[in-house]
Amino acid sequence: MKVLIHTCCAPCLTYPLEKLRSDKSDVSSFFYNPNIHPYLEYKRRRDCAGQYCEVLGVEFIEGNYEMERYFRDIAYKENMRCSICYSLRLIETAKYAKKGNYDAFTTTMLVSPYQKHDLIDEIGRSIGTEYGIQFLYQDFRKGWKDAISISRENNLYRQKYCGCVYSEKERYYKSNKKND
Repeated sequence: MKVLIHTCCAPCLTYPLEKLRSDKSDVSSFFYNPNIHPYLEYKRRRDCAGQYCEVLGVEFIEGNYEMERYFRDIAYKENMRCSICYSLRLIETAKYAKKGNYDAFTTTMLVSPYQKHDLIDEIGRSIGTEYGIQFLYQDFRKGWKDAISISRENNLYRQKYCGCVYSEKERYYKSNKKND
């Protein structure tokens, strides 16, 4: 099976890539993340994911960095930001997968215990139906600890928030409140 995996970062790619390849899938990585802010954070994650793919001989495809699109789409909708963000990224992945004659698409977000799996699955399946390509849901969370170990062994950059400015604020705001 030829699979395009939406990649949010190298550490989250490690286990899903290993699992998909062990299932005999031909996997390519698609880095499309307009939610990541600031740009230097985006660049750091992109470069690390690209280098990791290069080492493993995995095709790495970078989508456009459309930060303005992300902010326009979530403006005044903070309570819906995750579903909008999932949709943005999975739509672009599905479009690329369909155009590239992939059999299915999936996402590295499914390795994280912090992401909303039911929502990702629902959105992915809906987008797959709309674009005529299978969304491959796999619960990669059982490999979360492996992903952390693999990323440490390979000295991969590990960030402390999902990428959006809102999650960065929440992450650092909570840690600063604990120290007050």
